[in-house]
Amino acid sequence: MEAKTITLVQESFKKVRPIADTAATIFYNKLFELDPELKPLFPSGEEAMKTQGNKLMTMLGAAVAGLSDLDALIPVLEGLGKKHVGYNVKESHYSTVGAALLATLEAGLGGDFTPEVKDAWAGVYQTMSSVMIGASY
Repeated sequence: MEAKTITLVQESFKKVRPIADTAATIFYNKLFELDPELKPLFPSGEEAMKTQGNKLMTMLGAAVAGLSDLDALIPVLEGLGKKHVGYNVKESHYSTVGAALLATLEAGLGGDFTPEVKDAWAGVYQTMSSVMIGASY
C-alpha cells in the first residue's frame, strides 16, 4: 500500500474522530437503507446501536492506525473476518458495508472528501475487506 494512500486515510480519519457518534449513526442508517435485510444482524434499540457505533468507530480507528504496520494489522483483520462469520455476515455484505462507509465519509467530511481521498479509502477498504473475506470463506 502506498504511503500517500495511508496518509490520506489517516489524515482524513482525524477529521472524523470529533464526529464519531454522528458518523456511526450515518453509517448504520445508510447501511440499512442500502440493504434492510442487514438490520436483524445488529442489536435493536437506541442504546444498543450507540454501543455498536462506538465499537465500529473504535475498530475503524484501530484499523486506520494499523495501516502503518500491515504485518501487525493483517492477523487482526483475519480474526475479525472469522468472528463476523459467527454474526451471519456473508461475503456479499462487504460491498454494501464499503458503500455505506464511503457515503458516511462523504457526508462527514464534506468538501474534504476529495476524489483522491475517496479513492484512498476505497482502496484501503478493498484491501481490508479482502483480507477479512479471505480468512473466512
